[in-house]
Amino acid sequence: MDYSLFDFLQLIGALGIFIFGMKIFSEGLQKIAGSRLKGILSGMTRNRATGVVTGLATTAITQSSTTTTVMAVSFVNAGLLTFVQSTGVIMGANIGTTITAWMVALFGFKFQITPIALAVIGIFFAFLFSGNNRLRNIAETMVGFGILFIGLNFIKDGVPDINSNPELFAFLDAYTDYGYLSLLLFVLAGTILTLLTQSSSAATAITLVMLFEGWISFPIAAAMVLGENIGTTVTANIAALVGNTQAKRAARFHFFFNVIGVIWMLLIIYPFLNAMDFLIQYFTDSTVSVMSISDEGRSNSTLALSLFHTSFNVLNVLLLIGFVPLLVRFVEYIQPESGEKESFHLRYISGGPMSSPGIAVEQAHKEIQEFSEVVEQMHNSLNELLFDPKADREKLLDKIRKFEELTDEFEVEISDYLVRVTEHTNMEHELTERIRFMQTMINDLERIADIYYQISKLTERLEDGSTGWPESALTEMSRMMEAVGAAIYAMRANVSREPDDVVLNDAIRLEQVIDKVRDEGRDNHYGRLEAGEYAARAGVTFIDILNRLERIGDHILNVNESAAGRRLKAMRIEGDRD
Repeated sequence: MDYSLFDFLQLIGALGIFIFGMKIFSEGLQKIAGSRLKGILSGMTRNRATGVVTGLATTAITQSSTTTTVMAVSFVNAGLLTFVQSTGVIMGANIGTTITAWMVALFGFKFQITPIALAVIGIFFAFLFSGNNRLRNIAETMVGFGILFIGLNFIKDGVPDINSNPELFAFLDAYTDYGYLSLLLFVLAGTILTLLTQSSSAATAITLVMLFEGWISFPIAAAMVLGENIGTTVTANIAALVGNTQAKRAARFHFFFNVIGVIWMLLIIYPFLNAMDFLIQYFTDSTVSVMSISDEGRSNSTLALSLFHTSFNVLNVLLLIGFVPLLVRFVEYIQPESGEKESFHLRYISGGPMSSPGIAVEQAHKEIQEFSEVVEQMHNSLNELLFDPKADREKLLDKIRKFEELTDEFEVEISDYLVRVTEHTNMEHELTERIRFMQTMINDLERIADIYYQISKLTERLEDGSTGWPESALTEMSRMMEAVGAAIYAMRANVSREPDDVVLNDAIRLEQVIDKVRDEGRDNHYGRLEAGEYAARAGVTFIDILNRLERIGDHILNVNESAAGRRLKAMRIEGDRD
């Protein structure tokens, strides 16, 4: 035996290169897809059939069933998808993930693609530093493609040769002589392999190499692929750990759907594998069975395994799609509602594995829209507190306090999520800049909420005092609240837009209106004090609230500028000319 520890470490390194190449390739494809990926995801909410197509298409674009299933679980957690709607997406992702196996089988074994892969890296490497985002994303995708197949070639070279290492083969062969029990053992081996690599694509590639090199037979390789279908469900279940009950149910459905598929396939696996053998021989004009250990048999066996992988997942969807309601009820039975009030969590994003950078930023964008809605509700509650004599003051004060606590949670969790996006993904400059502006945006929104809460506490002085404000002061405060309310309404509209669509001229004009109303109210305030129209305590409270509302106007403008992704102080001058 001449296979050393150093040889084994080289094999692990080759696997690392393959996984790294797959990661770069997948991220590049997602960046190229951009808004089109969001468009495909919008088709999730129709029915199970379109959900299957959506899951397949999304996985084909991202080259990662993990990304698709994690996004599905996150959307269920956010309420964008129901548990039932997510089932179609998950089933489609199972089919989409088989594309990688075909790509590896066709390009990695049927052709000598390594020289081409090196040439592709040589051509596109320079464009990684291009100022054109689309060209840079294409270059990243092609470099990832090249690294992927170089890694696959290293894996093939790193697998020990059978003739030189008969002891290793004898050890492995000892576990393949138990007939049907051997299949069960290698289903478990495939599951463990996927758990270790955290990538069903990498596990499938290893299985294809072992089959091509003659280390395992075609039936054993098929059993490992079945195990890999079970192992790939683990990531979605991890993502659901921090999700709500509906997200947990979606992840459980993925697990049980794949397990049921593996069970029925094991019952008919030998006739099914013979059918795969017949089809490959028919379409390749070969007379050699893929069960054969000859060179031609091993070469065609990689195609047969890819065909088995795709056929199994397609048939599993066709057979079980009609039984989804029953499976849903079973999952709901084993994963009941907790009955407890769930702790605060963001609607559109959750903890767990990160989805693609573009999707992650869009989810954070939706959370910021929710944040701005809470701020608007605080404004409306304060307005009622100030001007509705019949309002339940204690209830309103408690409501504003709870809103302020909610905004603290929003700021911390959105900020933490954005930090994780920048840490765990290869960010392009535009996304990095947008995340920085988002961080600024949530800071300003939280500050607005703090000021509203402070103002609500100031109104307690009016409640405790023997006198309130005269009619003129109430009118001026009402004008100020209307001006701030109009600015908040415009801010919410801008926050919901893409940066290039944000209207800053109107935002600047509304902020100037707030300044003007504040200046007029301040001048009149001193006149009322001199005329003795209200007590000093009430007057101090009036001017304090007026100034705080003006500061809210400043923060609102900051939010608008962050939503636009630019600081345009010069536009104030343009606003004056308008």
